[in-house]
Amino acid sequence: MVRSLRCWLVCLIVAVAAAFAGARSAGAADLALKRVMLSSGGVGYLEYEAAVDGDATLTLEVARDQVDDVLKSLIVYDSGGTAGEITLPGREPLTQSFTDLPFDRTALGSAKDLLNALQGAEIRVAGPKPVTGRLIHVDDEAVRLADGVFQPRPVATVLTETGLSRIALQDADSIAFVDPDLQAKVKLALTRIAAYRAEGRRRLTLTTHGTGKRNVRVGYVVAMPLWKATYRLSLPADPQAATARLQGWAVLENFSGQAWKDVDLTLLSGNPVTFRQALYESYYVPRPTVPVEAGGQVLPPADRGAIGSAERREAFAPPAPAPQALKSRSAAPGTAAPPPPPMPAMIEAAQAIEGATQIAFTLPARVSVEVGQSLVLPLLDRDLPARRLDLFQPSVNAEHPLAAIELTNGGDTGLPPGVLTIYQQSENRGATYLGDARLAGFPIGDKRLLSFAVDGKVAVHRSTSERRYVVKATIAEGIMRVTRMLRQTTQYRIKSAAAPALLLIEQTRLAGWTLTAPDPKTVELTAGAYRIPVKLGGDNEAMVEIAEERPLQETVRLADLNDDQLGLYVGSSELDPNLRRSLADLAARRQAVSRQRGDLERLKQRRAGLVDDESRLRDNLTALGREGALRKRVLDKLTETEAEIDSVSVAMTKAAAALAAAESELAAYVSALKP
Repeated sequence: MVRSLRCWLVCLIVAVAAAFAGARSAGAADLALKRVMLSSGGVGYLEYEAAVDGDATLTLEVARDQVDDVLKSLIVYDSGGTAGEITLPGREPLTQSFTDLPFDRTALGSAKDLLNALQGAEIRVAGPKPVTGRLIHVDDEAVRLADGVFQPRPVATVLTETGLSRIALQDADSIAFVDPDLQAKVKLALTRIAAYRAEGRRRLTLTTHGTGKRNVRVGYVVAMPLWKATYRLSLPADPQAATARLQGWAVLENFSGQAWKDVDLTLLSGNPVTFRQALYESYYVPRPTVPVEAGGQVLPPADRGAIGSAERREAFAPPAPAPQALKSRSAAPGTAAPPPPPMPAMIEAAQAIEGATQIAFTLPARVSVEVGQSLVLPLLDRDLPARRLDLFQPSVNAEHPLAAIELTNGGDTGLPPGVLTIYQQSENRGATYLGDARLAGFPIGDKRLLSFAVDGKVAVHRSTSERRYVVKATIAEGIMRVTRMLRQTTQYRIKSAAAPALLLIEQTRLAGWTLTAPDPKTVELTAGAYRIPVKLGGDNEAMVEIAEERPLQETVRLADLNDDQLGLYVGSSELDPNLRRSLADLAARRQAVSRQRGDLERLKQRRAGLVDDESRLRDNLTALGREGALRKRVLDKLTETEAEIDSVSVAMTKAAAALAAAESELAAYVSALKP
């Protein structure tokens, strides 16, 4: 018979697991699940109940991955007693489970790994070649098969009384450790692995102290799949009807790890703060390592020196339409009236209670569902105020508006978010599917626009323009502050083959901009947009202009303006006349100063030319030597030029002084200038 050590390990694991399972089935939990509460925050509250008499010990099994949440949230209700301690098996990590064993978990990966981890142990091999001795090592040896392919096989080398023996593990019937304590440790390691993985559940034992018969309830909060709300909105056959039928359903799953049998189910819609903490893990505080003191040595900390001494949403919502009686088609004379259109079947709605931060829907009947099953439950059935309209959102469709329903929550509680399917009732046929919409969280008294389809009968053309103009300008201390207004106009031209009852144009609100047209009192505000109502004329056409303005501040130093810029301000019809006169006077003064500056510059150029002439004449005079008549003419010309240089220099000095005085006067004028 050929057996591998792997078969021996597998058989041992199966036996240990069976023993562990038998131990767990010895006693059943006596707490019965009675109530489930699912929250849209991704958690669920499970509540159990048990009848007790006097002191009692209760057991509760939970999934291993739920233990952290159970330890964080478990609560005991006992009106006639007190809650005691709660115990459960520790969540000992597998690595910690092997600290008292002579091998680690990796040694149980194969027979070869286990034997090599226990190198030197005395083993007994039974088979065609029985051997007893000390294990040296297990190595892979390549064996050539019949088809010529080499395949490794583990071979153990054992030191016996007669020397070294080699045994192929696949030829051994069994391998045992001679030391019974070592054999027991291998079995203990397998037992711990089986206990760690068995069924993935943990049993909690709860004690309660009291007298007499009473009911004890135990609850906790664990992670659960989100329950989802889904709606059906049925529109009456009459498009002018003021209400619509809203039915809500809840979609949920039982992933709690246990069956629900006749439990009271409550669904919570809100946004609670939930978190998880690993309370079932073991944590160790790190501690410093200090040397062993020997010979009276001490180790003071190293000194690092001193560092010194110790320091309005304003909602303009259009009023809801007044309820109107449903219109019906008159029957022709002599014919029977058509039957009323079919309506959605009534559903037994849940009891809804509005809380401070959430809405609770309690199902009217108890619920049963197996583990891993999904469930669809009726949630609500209400008639709510509704009207039909079109909503133009350029970011969704740049040419056509969306057909929409304006729904008002006239119920007693808010509604959770969910998807919504819209049907149109007919007087002589069944319902017609119109489209789907998304419903956000819906507080009491609020309104929602539910867009469900593109209305191709209505076309919208959008264009924009922009202009700037001055609205205010002031001058002080040589600084002119100009306030310009940036005006952006958006024009919508609407044409329709069949006019909708109402069209809303939605335009994005820009930060820093103010709506000036149309009248803001007629416009509805959302968090990020304006909604402008539009009524189409008799020709099913309309034109709407939306204007927004934003002020722009500009600061100008008058001294930095050139003449052209100053001329533009002087000629601007948007400035105040007094300010324009002041700027015109400033321009005249600046022109006078400019003329003086020009005169001085011309004098400088004249003097520079004379100096050049003087230098040339001196050169000529040196070249002539003592020649009579020509030397005299050059000398006379040099004398005349020097006299003119002196005259121009005097004029330059006067012109520079006059220019400095004029510039100082201009600066003083600018500083004192006011509009």
